[in-house]
Amino acid sequence: MTRKIIIVLVAVAIVAGGVFAMRKLADSKKPPEKKKTKQITTVFTQKVENRAVPITLSATGSLTAKNRIDLFAEVQGVMLSSAKPFKAGTRYNKGERLVEIESDVFSAGLQAQKSELQNLLTAALPDLKLDFPDAFGKWENFLSSIDINKPLPTLPEIASDKERLFITGRKVFSTYYNVKNAELTLQKYDLFAPFNGVLIEALVDPGTLIRPGQKLGTFIDPTVYEMETPIPSSMVKHISIGQSVELHTTSELENTWTGKITRINSAVNAGTQTVNAYIEVSGAHLEEGMFLEATIKATEIEDAFAIDRSVLFEEDQVYIAKDTLLVQYQVEPLYLNEKTVVVRGLKDGDEVLTKMPPSAYPGMKISIYEEKN
Repeated sequence: MTRKIIIVLVAVAIVAGGVFAMRKLADSKKPPEKKKTKQITTVFTQKVENRAVPITLSATGSLTAKNRIDLFAEVQGVMLSSAKPFKAGTRYNKGERLVEIESDVFSAGLQAQKSELQNLLTAALPDLKLDFPDAFGKWENFLSSIDINKPLPTLPEIASDKERLFITGRKVFSTYYNVKNAELTLQKYDLFAPFNGVLIEALVDPGTLIRPGQKLGTFIDPTVYEMETPIPSSMVKHISIGQSVELHTTSELENTWTGKITRINSAVNAGTQTVNAYIEVSGAHLEEGMFLEATIKATEIEDAFAIDRSVLFEEDQVYIAKDTLLVQYQVEPLYLNEKTVVVRGLKDGDEVLTKMPPSAYPGMKISIYEEKN
């Protein structure tokens, strides 16, 4: 019995010793220490060089012909065919007929009125010879110079009030001015080109019955254009009439032109706080309705530097690279546009960021990117 107890105790002792030894070995295996590494962020910078920074305004707008006429009818009649087709794209020289409206009936009525005037003068001449012998010759010459197919000549000068009353009483003056009025109306049956240009809109065709007030088309001079463009009201004082402006297209095939500011409106748009400026431009490849972008040199800001707008935060803070760390710096923003901001307060030689790194903070460990040659 004593022997069995001894064997059991020995076995227990062996097992306990084995367990103790295993734990000892497990405790002795310590995990390798992780090496602590500091992450370094590469940043892009530019060296500050304070100078006079030109302020340019960018604005867009479409071209409208400076000399542009909407054609309207002032009389009624059927439109007749002309030497050139009344179609969009047709070019006319100054003085060429654009539109001809049938005027036979009105012209015949005008001739009848002239004939009536001749009858009135013929009836008045015998009395003129008796009562106003000195005036008889000039009125006789006036009567003989009237041609019903030509415009009326100028009335003779009246020598006295009595002569005036005599002529007025014979209805010569009223008839004369009615005829002159009809002659002016007859001229409205024909529309002539006031300058060399092109028809860009045609709304009627020959054979159409035209009515007074009806729009017939649009005629423009395709050599000189104007562009209306909005300018911030705060910058209007920095531009002037006659100032040169660079214009260019926004398409891939870029063309450039030089225009000038001809007018500046005085009214401020309440919604956008802008003022419209008008730029005149001429040159090849310009067309009515073309969309252009204008670059206007407004002024210069002394002792300043332009940075990317994306690196400005909290309205007046930027980061500069100093040694191997990011340092937060306060600046004075002076002018902002879509891409850049002009600031004052940076020192010459400072390395200011051109692109904001993710999760940037003061004291961040950095390295400045350098291009490899």
